[in-house]
Amino acid sequence: MSNSHHRYLLRHADDNLILSQRLSEYISYAPELEEDLAVANIALDHLGVAMHLLEHAASLNGQGQTGDDLAFLRSEREYVNLLLVEQPNEDFAHIVTRQFFFDAYQVVLWRALSESQDETLAGIAAKAAKEADYHLRHSSSWMVRLGDGTSESHTRTQAAIDALWRYVGEMFESDELVAEMSAAGIGVDPGDLHTAWEQHVESTLEQATLAKSADDYQRRGGRDGFHTEHLGHLLGEMQWMQRSYPGLQW
Repeated sequence: MSNSHHRYLLRHADDNLILSQRLSEYISYAPELEEDLAVANIALDHLGVAMHLLEHAASLNGQGQTGDDLAFLRSEREYVNLLLVEQPNEDFAHIVTRQFFFDAYQVVLWRALSESQDETLAGIAAKAAKEADYHLRHSSSWMVRLGDGTSESHTRTQAAIDALWRYVGEMFESDELVAEMSAAGIGVDPGDLHTAWEQHVESTLEQATLAKSADDYQRRGGRDGFHTEHLGHLLGEMQWMQRSYPGLQW
């Protein structure tokens, strides 16, 4: 059970760690100063959640690892994040759309996990749920602002939806690990979260005069360590110091 518990925590830790890195890459490039600060703060929120989950996962592993070891010393195939969060920062519309899809998922995820039988996970989720509520309000308002804004902003945001829609289905997939953790009262079946996610997404897109992608093709594999080409480049930048100077301490 402890190994399954460890692997389950890694999934949610990796989602937040990788998205935090992606958002950090965009700092100083946002269209206005206020948004630059918002991106930085959201990245820090995701990093904080990742840090707590990685430390918790390390404590269950029984191999003397730390949260930093899990963050910086795993290979690409050992990461189990969603493919959505590793997608590159094509433009501001892509960043907002990626965040919007993920925020709507995390709001319902953290609310459910705040009732986990794992008291540490429940505590992390309860705090993260409050942050996710803010993140979703922020990304939803930008979706409306961009979609119902200029012709250019509408076109770019619809293009971002069409490009990223293929990655949303993975958020709601179940497998043996999820079934085991759900049965133990530790995790939740993401399939149970889909209806609430879909309702918010569709309502916001309608308000923004945007539409879901007509292409129903879905990419999968992130939970099993099979990633897009983008993750390797991201990890190369994120891990270079720790790998170049093993054991380095500030």
